[in-house]
Amino acid sequence: MSAEQVSGLCEQLVKAVTVIMDPASTQRYRLEALKFCEEFKEKCPICVPCGLKLAEKTQTAIVRHFGLQILEHVVKYRWNNMPRLEKVYLKNNVMGLISSGTQSILEEESHIKDVLSRIVVEMIKREWPQHWPDMLKELDTLSKQGETQTELVMFILLRLAEDVVTFQTLPTQRRRDIQQTLTQNMEKIFSFLLTALQQNVNKYRCMVGAPQEQEVLTTPQKTDLAQEPKAQANCRVGIAALNTLAGYIDWVALSHITADNCKLLEMLCLLLNEPELQVGAAECLLIAVSRKGKLEDRKPLMVLFGDVAMHCILSAAQTADGEGLVEKHYVFLKRLCQVLCALGSQLCALLGSDCDVETPANFGKYLESFLAFTTHPSQFLRSSTQITWGALFRHEVLSHDPLLLAVVPKYLRASMTNLVKVGFPSKADSPSCEYSRFDFDSDEDFNAFFNSFRAQQGEVMRMACRLDPLTGFQMAGEWLKYQLTAPLDTGPMNSKTGEGLCSIFSPSFVQWDAMTFFSESIISQIFRTMDKDEIPVNDGIDLLQLVLNFETKDPLILSCVLTNVSALFPFVTYRPEYLPQVLSKLFSSVTFEVVEESKAPRTRAVKNVRRHACSSIIKMCRDYPQLVLPNFEMLYNHVKQLLSNELLLTQMEKCALMEALVLISNQFKDYERQKAFLEELMAPVAGLWLSPEMQRVLSDPEAFISYVGADNKIADPVLEDPSGLNRSRISFCVYTILGVVKRARWPAATEEAKAGGFFLGYLPSGTPMYRNPCTEQVLKLFDNLLALIRTHNNLYMPEMVARLGDTFAKALDMLEVEKNAILGLPQPLLELYDSPVYKTVLERMQGFFCTLYDNCFHILGNAGPSMQQDFYTVEGLATQLLSSAFNNLNNIPDYRLRPMLRVFVKPLVLSCPSEYYETLVCPMLGPLFTYLHMRLSQKWQVINQRSMLCEDDAADDNPESQEMLEEQLVRLLTREVMDLATVCCVSKKGVEQNTTAAVDGDDDEAMATEVTPPANAELTELGKCLMKQEDVCTAVLITAYTSLSWKDTLSCQRTTTQLCWPLLKQVLPGNLLPDAVSWFFTSVLKGLQVHGQHDGCMAALVHLAFQIYEALRPRYGELKAVMEQIPDIQLDSLEQFDSKLLNPTLQKVADKRRKDHFKRLISGCIGKPIGEQFRKEVHIRNLPSLFKKVKPSLETDVLENEDGEGFNVLFEP
Repeated sequence: MSAEQVSGLCEQLVKAVTVIMDPASTQRYRLEALKFCEEFKEKCPICVPCGLKLAEKTQTAIVRHFGLQILEHVVKYRWNNMPRLEKVYLKNNVMGLISSGTQSILEEESHIKDVLSRIVVEMIKREWPQHWPDMLKELDTLSKQGETQTELVMFILLRLAEDVVTFQTLPTQRRRDIQQTLTQNMEKIFSFLLTALQQNVNKYRCMVGAPQEQEVLTTPQKTDLAQEPKAQANCRVGIAALNTLAGYIDWVALSHITADNCKLLEMLCLLLNEPELQVGAAECLLIAVSRKGKLEDRKPLMVLFGDVAMHCILSAAQTADGEGLVEKHYVFLKRLCQVLCALGSQLCALLGSDCDVETPANFGKYLESFLAFTTHPSQFLRSSTQITWGALFRHEVLSHDPLLLAVVPKYLRASMTNLVKVGFPSKADSPSCEYSRFDFDSDEDFNAFFNSFRAQQGEVMRMACRLDPLTGFQMAGEWLKYQLTAPLDTGPMNSKTGEGLCSIFSPSFVQWDAMTFFSESIISQIFRTMDKDEIPVNDGIDLLQLVLNFETKDPLILSCVLTNVSALFPFVTYRPEYLPQVLSKLFSSVTFEVVEESKAPRTRAVKNVRRHACSSIIKMCRDYPQLVLPNFEMLYNHVKQLLSNELLLTQMEKCALMEALVLISNQFKDYERQKAFLEELMAPVAGLWLSPEMQRVLSDPEAFISYVGADNKIADPVLEDPSGLNRSRISFCVYTILGVVKRARWPAATEEAKAGGFFLGYLPSGTPMYRNPCTEQVLKLFDNLLALIRTHNNLYMPEMVARLGDTFAKALDMLEVEKNAILGLPQPLLELYDSPVYKTVLERMQGFFCTLYDNCFHILGNAGPSMQQDFYTVEGLATQLLSSAFNNLNNIPDYRLRPMLRVFVKPLVLSCPSEYYETLVCPMLGPLFTYLHMRLSQKWQVINQRSMLCEDDAADDNPESQEMLEEQLVRLLTREVMDLATVCCVSKKGVEQNTTAAVDGDDDEAMATEVTPPANAELTELGKCLMKQEDVCTAVLITAYTSLSWKDTLSCQRTTTQLCWPLLKQVLPGNLLPDAVSWFFTSVLKGLQVHGQHDGCMAALVHLAFQIYEALRPRYGELKAVMEQIPDIQLDSLEQFDSKLLNPTLQKVADKRRKDHFKRLISGCIGKPIGEQFRKEVHIRNLPSLFKKVKPSLETDVLENEDGEGFNVLFEP
């Protein structure tokens, strides 16, 4: 290898790198240059000299970076085959580069520093400590040369900790060797880091302070300028030292952090007031204070409650906040806030434990400063403090502390401000807006954040009120009185509902909304925490009277008023004479209109008020039925009067009022009286529903389409709707049947049920049987309901869809709202309240079909729990359901099938007593599961083919594209089906939901990695019953195991952990065909191929494959044949595993070790993330294991071989 050769090659490389980095290069040139460089790195035997030549200081930064990259490539991919002398040559030259081959600390490019430190770390990972015992000494020596070298040493130490401890990117034995050696040397490393930090900070401070001290000199300017670079260099080293410390503090023994009377923590606190270093110091402090571990070891952290630390933290916070909103200071404030939160958590953990920790003397000061963050204009900072406040208010010792009790009113006062929804990034109506622009991308983002922040605050306020309920109540009362008298301020934006009314951004509404949430949270606590005699009944009733007398025509404000009525309603239990007033307030709101007799559609805000009033009445009748019972006649007459005018209320509102009456009738506790009442109540419905015309309409799809007006062509789709009344009649009947089935019940106490004539005796299993007073009425209407469901299902037949009129061609499609919910698209904020509800007659028609479909299935889902044996024994029920609900499923879209499974099949199965499994559930579920398996398999096949033929990517650019929607729907349907199978087959106690509940999101975050299924996951009685029937058993098993390779991680993980093994275990005792066993096992391996990249799925599937192999390998040699087909399997290792498994005399190896061995065997079929699939493998060899005797100092003679000759130490000092 001659010098000419090297320089010739280097010239070519420089040209190539210049072409690659030149923006003006053509693509062809760039690709050729890139190919030349890559081939050089892979194949050239003289990479090291070329790399070193290119890395010389005289070259440009881009070329030097490429030279260093070559060296890194050599270390990563060629090290194992390099001769020893070449390794030594490379290592010495790299250390030489650190010593004198870089520009000074302030001039050198950061990417050069980064790649240089990476090369050293790659060598350390391969040779330290066994072959390079003096590595730490060498780094120490380098650091003594100056700031430039010290900074690089810091980078090396940080990168090493990240690779070995944080990311663990090297083989286990090497990782263990390096981590152990780091730990043994930690005292030296920490002392090195602390000394470097201290010295450089001191030098930096002296120099920054220099100009002030040298004012006497004649040319202070020059002195300052000369000192500036030196000061900056020291500062850079200080920052590097803090960053490196942050990489170690997280995992080293706590004793290093608290050594020397917590010297490190003290230094960090003092640095909080050093503008250039404060963010790094706060980061380190945060990591230290957030440490978990033994309580005893964490005790020294309480030093941070001392005078010095508290003073540093508070003064730093005040200074940062005083300088206005600058991003750097704001980031620092966030860190400080987190430090205080973590400090509070440590205090809560240590106080009251056996660690003998007292409440700190500065606890009051701590609370004051913490409160300052809770009252800061930044909504993000305010929200950051909530969890810690909750922990303090809940704490068994601190919650009695007078200092904390004194803060409760202040916290509540702060909450009054914090609940006001201001701070939208697009606005400028509050100091919070400016901060929100740093924290949120859009108003929608802020809105979502604020809603969860408010819910969290409600939780904490309720805890605070348990400590001091009366103060909270007084504040709520004052605020409520103030709002009732404050003039209405609608702000600059007018609502579309009408002139002079609030929109959701109006100042008045925002205040009302916050006040309502506050009073609701606080009043609920009074009745929970105070003794009956102490409750301020008179004050409560006074407030209620004020609210009842308040009149407003603004729908948004009225909605808040109704919430306040509901919140104050418990006071009426002490003064029942106020009930009629409350009822009249609610009833007047049920018929609320902004403009009487208006023909325009109601806006969402008006609809919400009416709905709100209805649900308040239902809630009152549900929670206080005894209180309302004496006023039953008055209530009934009121409802009758409202129902007499067909156009006054919507169908939903009518039914809500009827539900309220049914709830009160449950208090009659007299079967005959309640039955007579229900008969009277439902008479209009029965008359309409059973009329010959309605029977004809409900049982004939063509007549139905015509009756509801879906075959019309309409000229003015906004105002004209000739069949609206017909639709509302059908809706009214269905809503009413649902309301009665849902609400009518027998008394909960058996004695009362017997006395009232509800009790019928006991089932053979010992379950009591009751009769529901609504049964007779509902069953009378049942045939027509099934006819409607059958007809509705038949509407999806192609010939029926063709009959829809031009206006209604899309009447059976999904609503936009449903689509957005499935695709996860946010609703625009304002439209939620302000737009008219259904804009066109098409949308009204879509809403009608959607609600009708859902409600019919809600009735069937509620019928079992409601009418019990009277429903389950309806003659031929299974056949009737199969011919109606499950009719024409092939044409029913996924978005309709999903709610059917969820709201009808699942509740029916769950509530059905075992006596009816054979007659009802099995005959129904058998065909259903067989069908669902066929349907899902076809759907997934289409999706898989689509992803294989992905040439046409146009659809993927549009997030709302039809394909994406369909695919997401198939995912959701799959989850629904697998959930149904799990509910039917696996017993509750075995199914601990160990996946987080992100039902509709399939991100990795939603994957729990805790996978071993509970040992007691047994089949339910129903599961056993289903598994006895061959067709059902086959359908469920095949669906469960096929679903493992469908591309839905959430469904795969749930099915793997909850369903697959219990099902297979049930059929093991029978004679399974060898092909079937191979198929089950192969299905799991296929699942691993698809989902192996997700840790949660991978762990669950490996566990399942291991269970199957262990249980079935002794009986089925075919499984070994499957294993032998796995790519890259080591056959000798498989033989070893098998022989241990098949030889019962051998002592069983620990479960974990067997499973690890098995996982290594099947690793060839575990799918990798796309980023790793084409990655070049890095192979790091294990070095001879570290000597296990007493560990001598590593710097000397640790490295002796077993035969006593000692290793050849690779790198001599």
